[in-house]
Amino acid sequence: MCGIVGFKSHKRYIELKDLLPDSADLLSHRGPDDSGIYFDEKNGIGLAHRRLSIIDLSAAGVQPMASEDGTVYIVYNGEIYNYLQLRKALEKKGHIFRSSSDTEVVLKAYLEWGVECLEKFIGMFALSIWDQPQNRFFLARDRLGIKPLFYYFKDQTFIFGSELKAIMAFKCFEKTIDDEALPLFLHYQYIPAPRTIFKHTYKLPPGNFLLFNGQTISLKHYWDIPTSDVPNHYSSIKIKENNYLEQLDSLLTEAVTNRLISDVPLGALLSGGIDSSIIAALMQKVSSQPIRTFSIGFMEKAFNEAPWAKQVANHLGTDHTELYVTPKQALCVIPRLPEIYDEPFADPSAIPTFLVSKLTRSQVTVALSGDGGDEQFSGYVRYWMTQTMALWSRKLPIVVKEVLARALKLLSAQWIEKCYLPIRNRLPQRFQVANFQEKWQKLLSILDQTQVSKLYRMTICLWPDADIFRLIGRTLPQSNYETIFNETKDWSVLSQLMRVDQGTYLPDCMLTKIDRASMATGLEVRVPLLDHRVVEFTAQLPNDLKFRNGEGKYLLKKLLARYVPTELFQRPKMGFGVPIDHWLRKELKDLLLDYLSSERLKKEGLFDHVIVEKKIKEHMSGRVNRQYQLWALLMWEMWREQWLK
Repeated sequence: MCGIVGFKSHKRYIELKDLLPDSADLLSHRGPDDSGIYFDEKNGIGLAHRRLSIIDLSAAGVQPMASEDGTVYIVYNGEIYNYLQLRKALEKKGHIFRSSSDTEVVLKAYLEWGVECLEKFIGMFALSIWDQPQNRFFLARDRLGIKPLFYYFKDQTFIFGSELKAIMAFKCFEKTIDDEALPLFLHYQYIPAPRTIFKHTYKLPPGNFLLFNGQTISLKHYWDIPTSDVPNHYSSIKIKENNYLEQLDSLLTEAVTNRLISDVPLGALLSGGIDSSIIAALMQKVSSQPIRTFSIGFMEKAFNEAPWAKQVANHLGTDHTELYVTPKQALCVIPRLPEIYDEPFADPSAIPTFLVSKLTRSQVTVALSGDGGDEQFSGYVRYWMTQTMALWSRKLPIVVKEVLARALKLLSAQWIEKCYLPIRNRLPQRFQVANFQEKWQKLLSILDQTQVSKLYRMTICLWPDADIFRLIGRTLPQSNYETIFNETKDWSVLSQLMRVDQGTYLPDCMLTKIDRASMATGLEVRVPLLDHRVVEFTAQLPNDLKFRNGEGKYLLKKLLARYVPTELFQRPKMGFGVPIDHWLRKELKDLLLDYLSSERLKKEGLFDHVIVEKKIKEHMSGRVNRQYQLWALLMWEMWREQWLK
């Protein structure tokens, strides 16, 4: 895995050339092993690369890499798992290779097939190719958005990079906040693509490529998840269930096997959950020796999955390493988050993700993870909640809605929570609702909602209203979220929600989190569940094989049961979290009160300090859990101090 950065500008060539080495050095965590740089003054081009050596550790794999005639250059971040097969095909067409790297295969695939080469790649990648004969830059990102790629364009100056910090290193870069990005961040915990926190700066969307001819930019979609909705018809597929199971086993086994190609040690991130367990099980299945697995644990029982991970590891016979993290170790990560994530990012699980990446990197350079299972197999509780709310909203007669709404308002959420909390852990998973009081307030408003998009937003939003904003407007901007909902408006609820998350939450939050956290430690993470062939297969599965009897991941659990006893994974979903709510009341209280002080917020002029102060008091009293709202504000203020001094 690597870091890439480059530019094209005649107007600012000298300035950009002088700063390119410093910009590349800001990506040294992504590529600590080697570096390379290339300049073309005639065309106003600069390319730089930081290398994490995985395949072909020799100098022959150094980038930027040039074509034999020196007219086409590539900088590339990623892994192409079928590069050996593509190399054979290219050799038959007369191409001669000077290295054993997949980078050279990508370059010569472009020389042979042009932009259509993307359709032949199986893997994760973000690449940039300077094609002098055609006078254009060709940038591309993998189908699911596993690897990041940013670009900036203003006044005929074009800059791209693996992370925003590399682009911000150039003096000509304007740090002008996109007023529409900030509300989106506070709403979702992340900034949806193609936006970034800055104006004139964008994320290249997953499954897209970009062409820049020196004057204009054009984007084109080269792949998308199959746009079909397979309805529930379990009675007609009962006989086919085993066939689907065999196909899934075969596809995932091949995806895992492909991702074991490496010239350096590798292992697996094992949380003990279904997704990571199936990846570890399949790795061990195809390995001739015990694989290495890694997990972290917390002293707080509600957040500790380490015992489950250890049991799975013991059953599979892996070489398992676990680390119990102290609150002090976890809290020490927080000051680093604004630097690691470049733009505001407020998923608290970034903390344990960084810690497990650091642990893993101490022994291996590459690790496989289970990311992507929830979004393909209906694994999130919020899917099931939204489906139920949609049923209520659509089916209940108006009179019944009015009666029910009045009854709900008469009941006290606080009183209900006192009755509910003592029995919550004994209830089925679909009835285990975190932060009950806040969900209760949302429940009061669902009866007037008819659109699935609005119902779903109620289960995921941090700030359900815009009253907190003072100067940047009170209307939540449109994003890819609404676009995908509109494209799938005739689909079933579960299919809609999974497709929306696959196009938004998965690449912009989950994959962003694991990429930045792992690369900050110099660890490459590979995600077999997001092999595009697996995604295309699961998109065609009937929903009955994903969600059945009130629980998700039906077929995935059936597959895991082939390798791990069901008692080791049939338990409520925990997620990968940390006790932020407790820390904000205790260890992080002073930090929170400092960054969200009325004085600071008044000076900044973006947020209503009265509302923020109210939220803080509610949280500190323990009456209402405002952890995610306050954490998002804290992350914004810490990011702002880091990057907008």
